[in-house]
Amino acid sequence: MVYDLLKKLSDAHGLSGFEGNIKSIIRKELEGYVDEISEDRLGNLIAVKKGTGLSVMIASHMDEIGLMVQYIDEKGFIKFVGIGGWFNPTLHTQRVVLHGTRGPVFGVIGSKPPHVMTPEDRKKEIKMEDMFIDIGASSAEEVAELGIEIGTPVTIEQELIHLANNRITGKALDNRVGVLVLIETLKKMKTSMTVYAVFTVQEEIGLKGAKVSAFALHPDFAIATDVTIPGDHPGVTKKEASVEMGKGPVLVLASASGRGLLADNRLVAWLRSAGDKMKIPYQLEVGDGGNTDASIINLVRDGIPSIPLSVPSRYIHSPVEVVDLKDIEATIDLLVEALKKKPKI
Repeated sequence: MVYDLLKKLSDAHGLSGFEGNIKSIIRKELEGYVDEISEDRLGNLIAVKKGTGLSVMIASHMDEIGLMVQYIDEKGFIKFVGIGGWFNPTLHTQRVVLHGTRGPVFGVIGSKPPHVMTPEDRKKEIKMEDMFIDIGASSAEEVAELGIEIGTPVTIEQELIHLANNRITGKALDNRVGVLVLIETLKKMKTSMTVYAVFTVQEEIGLKGAKVSAFALHPDFAIATDVTIPGDHPGVTKKEASVEMGKGPVLVLASASGRGLLADNRLVAWLRSAGDKMKIPYQLEVGDGGNTDASIINLVRDGIPSIPLSVPSRYIHSPVEVVDLKDIEATIDLLVEALKKKPKI
């Protein structure tokens, strides 16, 4: 069941600012499980389970990184810019979907082939400005007839599939994994607190949705469900990333070397207590990489105690992200258990 829902979420397309497809899936999944569901003016989807006393905001961003059409030349080739953080070589030769006004249009990302490169060219990194999208058109007019124009959003075309040992790979697992964790938690949890489940927009371009929604809701504390980088494969040292896939959810104690979020110690203790009680394995992380929605929620109004609860994911911000289904299930179990008891905030 977890895999089936994650496949729906991962295979669907939702570039930052264009998250409508993901919202539709979430709304359908949450029917009958929450007291109310609404959308704010920025596009955040807010599901509320009413309670008494403390209120908690659990944030999970819906958006994925992608591209946007910048220019269409006279021969029908499409230049683009990145939306969100890309490592450019991962884009080269990928299949993409252009979400035009007349429906989806498929294309491929191309560039100069190695056969006509100089030895010096082959040593250089392929830059985004050297790439283009080929949809098979032969003119700018044909591109326009297909509903593609400047500003058209573009996402990677990739399907979620199984790997060995209960592991799966696909696109946008950052952060459809976090979305799934929040959906399943809402279905299973039993808590006396008011829960604001916020499926946020535009996280990948500046944590924007979380800031707006946290200001409006003003919860007593917050959790961000997201993914984090494990250091269990070649090219990454354990010092750079100490967590591993298959060893459970990750409590992120600090992000971006402390320049981002320092997790609230009371929330750390609360989550650890739940894990220890139910013998759910968990990991601790002090990260040197990016931030999550928790980083900005923490700074809203007079300060909101916050913590990220993450699932290890290899190769994030690529079309072939990898996660372990056991880690996802353990993260859901930990959050459901923790919500049974109020933290000492």
